Formats: sequence, structure tokens, C-alpha cells
Amino acid sequence: MTEWFDRAPSRQHTGSLKWAKYQGRDILPLWVADMDFQPPPQIVSALERWALDGVPGYCVATSGLRDVMVAALKERYAWEIDGDALVWLPGLVPALNVVTRISGELNSGAISNVPIYPPFLTAPGNAGRTLVRNPLAIEEGRYALDLSEIREACSAFMFCNPQNPTGRVFTRPELEQVAELCLERDLLLCSDEIHCDLLLDDVQHLPIASLSAEIADRTITLMAPSKTYNVPGLCCAFAVIPNRALRRKFVRSGRGLLAEVSAPGFVACEVAYRDCEEWRQALLAYLRVNRQLVVDAVSAMPGVRYLPGEATYLAWLDCRGAGMEYPHAFFERAGVGLSDGKDFGQPGFVRLNFGCRKALLEQALARMVAAMKEVG
Repeated sequence: MTEWFDRAPSRQHTGSLKWAKYQGRDILPLWVADMDFQPPPQIVSALERWALDGVPGYCVATSGLRDVMVAALKERYAWEIDGDALVWLPGLVPALNVVTRISGELNSGAISNVPIYPPFLTAPGNAGRTLVRNPLAIEEGRYALDLSEIREACSAFMFCNPQNPTGRVFTRPELEQVAELCLERDLLLCSDEIHCDLLLDDVQHLPIASLSAEIADRTITLMAPSKTYNVPGLCCAFAVIPNRALRRKFVRSGRGLLAEVSAPGFVACEVAYRDCEEWRQALLAYLRVNRQLVVDAVSAMPGVRYLPGEATYLAWLDCRGAGMEYPHAFFERAGVGLSDGKDFGQPGFVRLNFGCRKALLEQALARMVAAMKEVG
């Protein structure tokens, strides 16, 4: 199925956020985290059938969708949940903001590892809470947790696994550290696991809520088909909240903030988790090749370091050794649009999205290498 990804359609003049940013400029967009590939053909066909035969009214999740999700979580992660634990969402960002609103009192702390997906940095302040930054360490050539320096009084841990932007998939011992901290300090735990089906190495994703009944009782796990199956514009995600009282509190606090899930989103979600495993495996194989292209190119960029994570189509590049103050602007001038590390809480870095055609990625990387050689 390699040809499916090699023939990714042009997204120019389609209203694509990713491509509209640099419309009319010779800058290749490798920034925001959506891929340039069409969704699996099964999803496309299901959406076509829905458009022809369906009525675009308000919708709720069907029992069939619930059963598909319960089965998928059990099969993929050996995580057994009750279907009633599922709460359907239009996306993860509004959910992050609801979580901070139900955690502790005003001005209480919410921990996040940095670097981190930008909404983690803003959600606490939106709710009158205080962001507590916990920097990731580097151990044995990879990013790692270091929870020993957390001294502040906090009410929540806003966690991300697989980690965005580094791509780390945390191990059971690492997850147990997080769980222990949350239990000891009585913290609400929100775990963004949206990239969990994009594992590129031989590792296992372990939902942190599956560690024990005790940690599940205080955990809100956030997932979605959007990253893996490339359907973010359909606005369908879900939370898994086993604790009934916590689930009710989350739903109640989200009233007026969380929009309804779209009918096409429900359609795509069910088909994605039920019928698209062959496509997903082909995608992972393609992304592994693309990741290696990034590794090889970075080796030719003096002063730039890349510690490949085990998951996601995102590469977190450390440009501090290259002596450039604004690497995002530097590469933009070279014709490549990347995400600015300061938005993730770590200036001096850029995030590169390699979820695109191999030919496009090669062109972008060649521009970056050439630009680095000019200043080298």
C-alpha cells in the first residue's frame, strides 16, 4: 500500500490549515500535526455512503460504536473498560481545558512535562490555575521523566503519552512513577494518549489507567482516531473515565464548552477502529522510512540533534548547538515551515512533521541541510 501514501493529493487551495499558512510562498509546510495522506479507503467509502444516505442531524454514539471501542481497547492494550466510561468529545483541546476547571481550587497547580503540546501550557491559566513545568531529562540518549524536583502544591498532573513533541513512549516503571506521585499527592491525572496507535518501534503502549484500579479511579484518559487515521477535521475524540462521580463532574463542567461530535466523526471513528488495521500497519511502515530520512538528514546538520522517539510522525530537533537564536525563522527562510519550539515551552528547538510524501520530505530536508551548510 506504499503507493497510497506516495500519491497523497495536493492540499493547496483546499482550506487546509497546514498549507494555507504559507500559501503563495515557496515554503514547504511540515508544522501542524496532521498528515498529508488521505484517510483509509474504508473511511472514505463510509463517509460517501453517509453523505448519500444519511440525514445530517444531531447524533449520539451508537451501541455499535461503543462496542467497537471497548473491543479495540481490549485487543490493542489489554485494557478492559465498561462502555459507560466513554465520554464523546469534539476534540482533546477543549477536554484539557475542562479537566483543569475541575482540578482543585483557583490558583492550584497543574503539572506538565516540558516540552509539551502548547494547549497544556495554556489550559491551567484559562481555568485560573497555575502551570507547574516539569522539564524532561535526557538519559541514555532519550527523553525521560524526572519527577524528583516537583515541590509545588498541585491538584492535577496533565500527562502526555506517547509524548508530544518528543515521541517518547513511557515504560511501565516510568508510568508507575507518575501513578505513585498522583496517589501520594491526591492528584487528578489527565493522560493525553492520542498518539498511542502510532508506535514506530517494538514497544508496547500501556494506558496509565490500566495500571491499577486505584489510578484508574482518578484518571481521565483522552484518545481519538484523528492522528492515526488522519481525520482531525471530523472532530471526534473520546475520554475514558471509569470513576462514575468523576465522569459526571467532567460532563457537567463541560456543558456549554464542549460541542457535539459530528455525525461524520462518529462514522469515521467506528470504521477506523473496526476495519482499518491493514492500512494502519502500512502507514507505520511508511513513517518508519520517513523517520530514517530525518535521522540521516540531521546527521548532516552541524549542531542539530535529534533523539528519535518510539512513536508519532513528529521529530523534535534541538538546534541550540548550531548557534542560531531563532531556528524556526532560520528554516522558514530556507523554505521549510516547522513548529517553533518556544510554543512547546522550549526555545531553540523546532518540531518537524514527517507525515507526508517521501518526495516532499526529501525536498524539505535537502533545503534544511543546504541552509545549515551555508552557515557552517
